[in-house]
This record gives sequence, C-alpha cells and structure tokens, in this order.
Amino acid sequence: MGGGGGGDTFTVDDALLTLGFGKYQYFVLAYAALAWVSEAMEMMLLSFIGPVLKRIWRLSAKEQSLITSVVFIGMLVGAYSWGVIADKYGRRKGFLMTALVTTLAGFMSSFSPNYATLLVLRCVVGIGLGGGPVLCSWLLEFIPPPNRGTWMVVFQAFWTVGAVFEASIAWAVMPTLGWRWLLAFSSIPSFGLLIFYLCTPESPRYLCLNGKIKEAMTILDRIAKVNGTEVPSGTLVSDDDVVASDQDSTPTKRHKQGALTTILKLLSRELIRPTLLLWVVFFGNSFSYYGLVLLTTELNAGRSACAGHKVKAEETDDVNYKDVFITTFAEFPGLIIVALTVDRVGRRLSMAVLFFICCVLIFPLVFQQSEMVTTGLLFGSRICITATFTTLFIYAPEIYPTAVRSTGFGAASSMGRIGGMVCPYVAVALVQGCHETAAIGMFEVIIILSGVSILLIPIETKGRKLSDDVKQKCQPV
Repeated sequence: MGGGGGGDTFTVDDALLTLGFGKYQYFVLAYAALAWVSEAMEMMLLSFIGPVLKRIWRLSAKEQSLITSVVFIGMLVGAYSWGVIADKYGRRKGFLMTALVTTLAGFMSSFSPNYATLLVLRCVVGIGLGGGPVLCSWLLEFIPPPNRGTWMVVFQAFWTVGAVFEASIAWAVMPTLGWRWLLAFSSIPSFGLLIFYLCTPESPRYLCLNGKIKEAMTILDRIAKVNGTEVPSGTLVSDDDVVASDQDSTPTKRHKQGALTTILKLLSRELIRPTLLLWVVFFGNSFSYYGLVLLTTELNAGRSACAGHKVKAEETDDVNYKDVFITTFAEFPGLIIVALTVDRVGRRLSMAVLFFICCVLIFPLVFQQSEMVTTGLLFGSRICITATFTTLFIYAPEIYPTAVRSTGFGAASSMGRIGGMVCPYVAVALVQGCHETAAIGMFEVIIILSGVSILLIPIETKGRKLSDDVKQKCQPV
C-alpha cells in the first residue's frame, strides 16, 4: 500500500479493496440508481409528449423538434456547470442542486400554459439533468477498483428500468389523463432524491483530495462498520501524495489546476487523438440512441401521412404506445450483451461490431416496410445502440489519467448532448417532411463513422488499471 510509505500509508482505493463491496455500497448504488431512473424517465417522455402537443397546439415539425432540443441545450450547460460545482463544493452539494432544479422545473412544466413556457421549463430540466455524471462519479468513488466495470453495467441497467417504467406510465396515462399528468408523474423519482438526500455521504476520495482526511476517515470507518470489515492500518493519504512520495518530490495539487491547463492536457500530443475520436463517438452514439427512440414514434406515422392518410392519422392515437413499449425492452438484452463482452472481447471491438450490426439492421428502413418489420428492426437496432452506449460510459473514464479524467469525460459527454440536440431534426422533422430515406441515410453515415472512430482510438482498457500518468495511459495497444 501507499507507494513509498512502506505499508504505513494507504489510499482510498486501498481502503475500498479491503472494505469490499457490501451493504454500504448497495445503499449508494440504490440512491444513484434512483437518479438514473429519474433521468431516463425525463428523457423518454419527450418521445410521447411531442406528437401530442403538435396536434393540440398545432406545432410545426421544427417546433416539435425544439421541445427535445432545448432539453439537450440545458444538459450541455449543466454538464459543465454541475461538474465545476461538484469539484469545488463537493459531490453531495452538486447532486442536491441538480435534484432541486430537475424536480421543481419538471413538476412545474406540467402546468405550462403555452409552448414558450414549456420550452423554458424543459430547458431548465435539461440543466438539472446535465448533472447526471456527478452522481455517476460519486457512485464510482465508493466502488472497489476490481468491481467497477461490473457495477457500472448494473448501474446502467437502471436507465433501462426508468425507460421501460416511463413507457408503461405513458401507455396508461396519456390516453386517459393526458400529457400534463405524465409530466407530473415523471417528476416523482426526483422528489425521492430530495427525501433521501440527508442519508447520503460525501465521497471519501473527494474529501481526501481536498485535505479533509479526518472526514474521509469517518466515512471509511462507517463503511467498515456497515460492511463488517476493518479499515487498513496506517495513515490515509491521497494518490497525489503517493506519487510524490514515489518520486521524492512535493505533492502535486492536481485537483486544483486551472480549467485551461486541464483542457490543454486533453489537446496534448498524447491525448489529442483519443480525445477527438471519442468526441465523434459520443456525438454519434447519442445521436443514434435518442434518434432511434424518436423514430419509434415517428416512422410509421410519418409514412402513413406521406402516403396520403393524414386524416386517418390524426383521428387515431398520437403515439403507438405498444411499439414504444416493445422497443424499449430491447435495452435489457443490450445490457446482457455488454455484461458478456466488455471484459472478454474488449471495449473497442465490441462497440465497433455493435455499431456495424446496427447499420445493417436499420438499412432496410430506407424502403417501405410493414409496421411489424419496422418495429422488429428498430428493436434490434435499439439492442445494439444500448450496448454501445453502456460500454462507452465504462470505456470513456478509463481512457483518461486521473488529472484530466473528469474534464475529459465531461467534454466528451457534452459532444453527446450536441448529438442529442441535432437528432430531433432528423428523426422528426425529416420524417414528417416525407424525407424518410434521407433520415435513415444520415443515421447510417453517423453510425458507421462512430464504429470506425472507436477502432481508431489506440487504447484498449480491458484488464488495465486506471492511471495517473498521461504517457502511460496513452501507450498504443
């Protein structure tokens, strides 16, 4: 333990290895999972309320698309802002603010009197949802290193639970109570985050890096008591102190470096290639995932209208809830695929293969297909894109060394938000404008580009430890 300390010192990771994954981590996982369910529900509802509001408020296709895009604009702002707050004031304060913003804006949006008010409130919801990575980082900082890949898959599974739950609620609520009740019900999990907030601990890693060793030890002692284990003997130190001790130098305060310095490291000779390629993959993955969700509600309806059945389409349900419900269940087999391949095949190869399979599955949609075939193809595509999304969230933090991990992951995630902003104009506006072939063609190009980009990243993290050193992290495979 602890590098040059000869066993007299230990780090948070050393302590977590000794303490193991037990009852305490299950509570942390449950709280983070509730947040992930909440975010999934707030995102999934966009595919249900858009078509309904288009009819009720007589919106154009672009106005309907903007309802989704403003959420991603808010998330783009929130992803950076909440990360800064969490790094400066603590993880707990960061996700408290995100929960407050999401809960209040989400509930208030159910009372929106008009289109403009709804846009403003949904944008604010997006700002709150942008803090999702804060909860993700908080969870990972409680999990022993050998278990992080496994429990990340488990954590991602709760997104699928939230998506399926939202589809179920929409199917039951929308035809009877309407869209306002769906918005109100979807904000309930966020209220749960506020209720249980007082029970949540601060991250011991955050406390240790900020010199609050006593507070960090208090939390580690509490984990040991709940898990029935013991904290290692010796003195708790940060990873920075261990590196400095090994190199016989003064400890580096890397967590206090300026934002500009961190960004320059991302664009350094060692990191610029994986960074830029990862941005492409995040953009393509988010564009594809949210685009496929929207296509499920738009493709059949759009082709029906383009075939001259506009009156019939308007008289029927706004959304085919059965199709959405079925394709949402595709996320479960996607998670199983990740669990089976991520530590065997590797991150890069498994993502690339799944991207290419997704391309093959959506290609037939260029041509007119029956509703059953369309739903089946979208189901298979959703399996693949869910698996790549989950693997990407495991892979991205592993690429970067400790000094730039949060910034690198956050910057890549922000590119994903941009992909989410753009996709409604393809999945909704183009389809409703009777340009289905162009829409599917654009999905094909972006997904292929994502698959090629992930193969060009010269780093495979399967079986590799997280690194603090830029050059070590970026050695080609």
